[in-house]
This record gives sequence, C-alpha cells and structure tokens, in this order.
Amino acid sequence: MINNVINIDVDYAAMGVKPSPRQTTLTTYILEEQNILSSENKKRPAVIVCPGGGYGFTSPREAEPIAMKYCAAGFHAFVLDYSITPSAWPAATCELSKAVAYVRKIADANNIDKNKIFVCGFSAGGHLAASIGVHFNHPDVLKFSGVAEGENRPAGVILGYPVITGELERTHQGTINNFVGGREEVRPLASLENYVTENTPNMFIWHTFADNAVPVISSLRLANALEAKGVKFELHIYPNGVHGLSTGDEITCTKEGCVPAVTNWMDMSIRWINEF
Repeated sequence: MINNVINIDVDYAAMGVKPSPRQTTLTTYILEEQNILSSENKKRPAVIVCPGGGYGFTSPREAEPIAMKYCAAGFHAFVLDYSITPSAWPAATCELSKAVAYVRKIADANNIDKNKIFVCGFSAGGHLAASIGVHFNHPDVLKFSGVAEGENRPAGVILGYPVITGELERTHQGTINNFVGGREEVRPLASLENYVTENTPNMFIWHTFADNAVPVISSLRLANALEAKGVKFELHIYPNGVHGLSTGDEITCTKEGCVPAVTNWMDMSIRWINEF
C-alpha cells in the first residue's frame, strides 16, 4: 500500500476567513500495483473519506478504519483532514474540491478509475461531503480551489448520519455555526438540501432514527430534495443507535457499545459503488 501524506493548501486570506489551526492533509491508501495486476479490472474506484467532528476536529474513528475497509474491498482510499474552526466556508469545501481534483490528476499513474472517485463523510464530514456534492460548481469553490468545473465533481457521495439542514432546532447547531464562522450571509449555504440540482451526484445515505445529536430529519430532507430533482439515491434508516457509530463494530465501538444491526451499511455502500 502506498501511504503518503499530501498537504492541501488554500488561501485563507483571499477567502476572507480565518486560517485553520492545523495543516490540511490528504493521506493516501493506494493499492500497490503488483497486488492488482492479475485482476481483469486494474482501474479501481477511489473513496475520499471526511471524518466528522463538528468542524472542530476530525475523528480518528471515522478516518483510517473506514479507509481500510474500502481498501479491503479492492478500492483505493484517501483521508482528508480538512480545515476546522475558526476557519469557515468555503475553506473546507475548497480543500475537498482540490482533493477530488488531485485524485483525478494522479489516477492514470495509480490504477484509479478517474470516473469513479467518491467522497464519503460522517456527521460534519457528511456535511462537507454533501457540500462538494451540491456546491462543486459554486463560483467561490472553483475560484479558491483553483480547479476547472467538473474536475472536482465526485461520481457519488456516501453519507453517514450527515448534518444537512441548517434549520434551528432540527440540526447540530455547533456544526452549522462553525461552517458559517460568524458571517450570517453564509448561513443559507449551510442548508444543503436547498442546493440539490439535476447535476448533483448520486448519493448513498444512512442514519439512525435514535440519533439525538444529528436528527434524522437531515437525511430525510436530503432524500426528498434528491427525489424532487430526479437524482438517484439509496437511503437506510436504522431504528437504534447513537450518533457517531462509524463502522458500528468492535473496530470503532462507542462508549455505549457496538450496534451490530448497522454494520451492514459498509457492505451495502461497497455494493453501491460497484454498481457504477
């Protein structure tokens, strides 16, 4: 496996936002060429993972464990440790934009199918992944990430218990506030369900009804918006389970324990990718 750490830089000053307190990085989990040469399908999908953390940190439980599961399925994987507060829109979205374009740029040299680059996010990382899904062609995203329109559009988006809506009392307000960064004119951009178009990538979404941190209404509103625009999606709502389950098994158990009923989301998302 090719395991490198790539710096992803954006110009915070040009964006008019405060800099992140840490360097943004993209960690690679690229399958070695000798391990896939015998396969009839040498070009493999790639998944860029965006961990959650309310835009205040990035959770390790939703980073490498997810990447390794996708690698075990025969995909290449990447983990983006994106900008966090006090940085705000559009910094993290621009970083993910650059990450998608970077993976597409190195695709031919690394047996990556450039038409099958996916983003996967959890909680606030789900908000980020969905943001590139609906805002990939936003003028600020294109301008400040320095990519041509289309280079940063993922083939599909995988979302685990994502923050989507910005409506007060129906969302994780800390995530939305960190995305906004004190600029009220930005707040409408945080309600991602309002920006779905016919060109939004297909999505795979899962959530639990019992999630008290990020209400399930976020996923339901996104699904409704996708349906209204004719964008294909797959939605799974599990009845039980706290927020932040990640894989749901012994690898990433929360302090409340594992939830075996949700662990099949990973296999279903792998099947979903393979259907592209």
